[in-house]
Amino acid sequence: MPTPVPDFTDAERELVEEVLLQRYSKPVLPELADSELKLSADDEMTICPTLYWSERGAHFVVCKVSPGVYRCQFFYADADQYGTGQDEYTNLRHCVLTLLRVQADHEAQSAGISSGATVAEAAAGPGEDEYHGPVVI
Repeated sequence: MPTPVPDFTDAERELVEEVLLQRYSKPVLPELADSELKLSADDEMTICPTLYWSERGAHFVVCKVSPGVYRCQFFYADADQYGTGQDEYTNLRHCVLTLLRVQADHEAQSAGISSGATVAEAAAGPGEDEYHGPVVI
């Protein structure tokens, strides 16, 4: 049986809430949930703590897959799911910021607005992986 993944700490939850407040200019409180994820090539599913929120017609999840390691995606419907192009993050702030930026780009593209390189350049901070844009999963 796989080792249980520890819950999000208060500090991790506060960090996500802070980023969401900056993004939406209002308090957004993510709900705690659990997700069953395949963490390795074997067939075993692992229950992972998850933060979930919904804003502007999109649903977001950030899953903790091990201490200090996160996965994320956003979706509109079961068949309409998107990732960031990066499988895992070791920096929670970068994970959430990239997720929000990719969703904002997707929203702009869906509305026929080109966000250009400005958002892409902003998503890649110093020493961070390059920005990938919305990736259908």
